[in-house]
Amino acid sequence: MSRGRTLRAGLIGLGAMGRHHARVLSGLEGVCLAGVSDPLASKIAPFHGVPLLNDLDDLLTLGIDYAVVATPTATHEEVGLRLAAAGVCALIEKPLAHTVDAAHRLVTAFRSRGLVAAVGHIERFNPALLSLRDRLEAGELGEVFQVATRRQGPFPNRITDVGVVKDLATHDIDLTSWVTGQDYLSVSARTISRSGRAYEDMVAVVGQLERSAVANHLVNWLSPLKERSTIVTGDLGCFVADTLTADLTFYSNGAGHTEWEALSAFRGVSEGALIRYAILKREPLQVEHERFRDAVLGLPADIVPLDHGLRTVAVSVAVLRSAHEGVTVHLSDHHRLETQKAH
Repeated sequence: MSRGRTLRAGLIGLGAMGRHHARVLSGLEGVCLAGVSDPLASKIAPFHGVPLLNDLDDLLTLGIDYAVVATPTATHEEVGLRLAAAGVCALIEKPLAHTVDAAHRLVTAFRSRGLVAAVGHIERFNPALLSLRDRLEAGELGEVFQVATRRQGPFPNRITDVGVVKDLATHDIDLTSWVTGQDYLSVSARTISRSGRAYEDMVAVVGQLERSAVANHLVNWLSPLKERSTIVTGDLGCFVADTLTADLTFYSNGAGHTEWEALSAFRGVSEGALIRYAILKREPLQVEHERFRDAVLGLPADIVPLDHGLRTVAVSVAVLRSAHEGVTVHLSDHHRLETQKAH
C-alpha cells in the first residue's frame, strides 16, 4: 500500500474504551474514521459528524480498510469472524476472546486470509515498559529472577461479562512474557469474590516462566488505591515501572565488601545507586493506533499478533482453572485438555 493513502477505519462498540478509541481515531494522521457501529447507536449522541450505525453489516457497506473491536469480550469471536470473512483487518481489544477455542478460531480466520490483525494489549505501548524491555534485552539487569506486578483500583461498573482475571490480569500475563521473552510453564492461583457478581474480584497468581524466573501477580478491582506497578528483579538489581505515571527506576545492587571470610562465601546484595530515567511519555493508545495503521499500510510496525493474544487467553484460563480446582496447572497439560474439549 502507498504511504500516502488515507485508510478508512470503522469502530465497533462505543462504550468506555470505545470512546477512547474514537477520540484517537478521529485525529489519527492518515486515517478517516468512517463510521461507528453500536447496538445502542440510536440512543447515543452524535459523535463529531461520524455516522452511528446499529449493525456491523451497515458499517461494512462503508468500505472500511480496518476495524477496531471494542465490544464485550464474549462477542469478540463473532465480530472478528465477520470482519475476517469480509476481508477487513482488525485491532481487537484484549482479551482476544473468552475461550481458548474461540481465540484459536480468530487466529486461523485472519491468518488464512492474510489479513493484518492485532490484540489491544496496551501495556506494550507504555513508555516505562518499552524502556524496561529494551534495557532487559540489552542485559542491563543480567539474569531475570522474578517479575512481580500489582494492579488494583476501584470497581469498574462497566465490566459485566468477565472477572478480574480476564479483564485486568491479562495485562500482567502478557507484559510479563513480553518484557522477559519467556512463556509461562505453570500457574497456581487463588481468587475471591466479594462484589456479589458471578465472577472473581481478586486474584493472586504465582507463575513459573521458561528460564527459571518466577512471576507473581496481585490483581483486584476492590481497592480505593489505584496502583499499576511492575518490578523485575535480577542479577544486577531491580527495575520498577509505574505504568500509571510511565516512570521507570533502577535500583542497583551495592558492591559491599566484607573481610569476614565466613560470610564471603554467601551471595547477597546491598542497596546501591538509584537511577530515574528520563522517558519520552506518549499516550500508549496513540502509539498503538499509529503502529496498527502502519501495519495495515504494509509498513514495518511492532503490533501484538493474534497468536500472542491466544497465548495470554490460555494462561488466563489456566489461572481460573487453578483457582477453581486448587491445583498448580502446567500449561502443556492444560493445552492438551483444552484441545480435547474443542474436539
